[in-house]
Amino acid sequence: MVPWLKEGRRYLRIYLFFLKNSVISMMEYRINFLFGILIEIGYLAIKFSYVYVIYRIGVSVNGLTPDEILLFVGAFTIMAGLYSMLFHSNFYMLPEHVRTGTLDLMMTKPVSLQFMATLRSIQIGYAVPNVIGGTAMVVWGWREAGVPATFGNVSLFVLYLLIGLLMTYAVFLAPQLIAFWTVKTNGINEASNALFDFNQMPMAIYSKWIQRVGTFFIPVFLITNLSPLSVLGRLTSWQLAWGLVAPVVFLALVRWIWTAAVRNYASASS
Repeated sequence: MVPWLKEGRRYLRIYLFFLKNSVISMMEYRINFLFGILIEIGYLAIKFSYVYVIYRIGVSVNGLTPDEILLFVGAFTIMAGLYSMLFHSNFYMLPEHVRTGTLDLMMTKPVSLQFMATLRSIQIGYAVPNVIGGTAMVVWGWREAGVPATFGNVSLFVLYLLIGLLMTYAVFLAPQLIAFWTVKTNGINEASNALFDFNQMPMAIYSKWIQRVGTFFIPVFLITNLSPLSVLGRLTSWQLAWGLVAPVVFLALVRWIWTAAVRNYASASS
């Protein structure tokens, strides 16, 4: 078997083990799980209120109809659920691992430290309401906007959601790595949450300057905007190209920062 394929299968098995442990933990603390779902339903109701206002006043944004805008809100809601499930708790706990030294224990494991520290916890409860609600919004907006439900369109939408997931990992892990030098990152957590919320509406509502910053320098707009733009036929050639290149660039960048951060941590604890 090809070595990289064998290694990939090994990490997949480990990740499935993480998932199993997370489900067991979720079942052990069922009240927390239910409260988590209720809180996310509350946030989902707030997102629905945005949709209600859009339909109520019939607003259009840069030629986007309310039905088309619903595609963007739905994509954001799905990504918010996936971010909360896969990354948020891991990123939030990273400074605590640095502060308490529990990162030392992870270093002894025969797997990638970055993989262990940033993907170990999977909070399924946070994802359920958002993924279901977001998918419902996408389906409704898709149908009402008259977008053909072809295999190509659906595949393109899902592809850019996956690209958005990679961008979410890279963009929102990078600020947390400051903890290796400063230990505390409370302000960064608040700023990251606010930055993610920039995607609640299409990036077309912002000025050209903000759109460029949010596309090239801090590419939060690549997380949820590309999927709807692709199926609506509004994705430009440069957005198409950058959407494919950006994940490679920013994942490589965050890997470089991670390596430098761990080197700093190791020298500080030695």
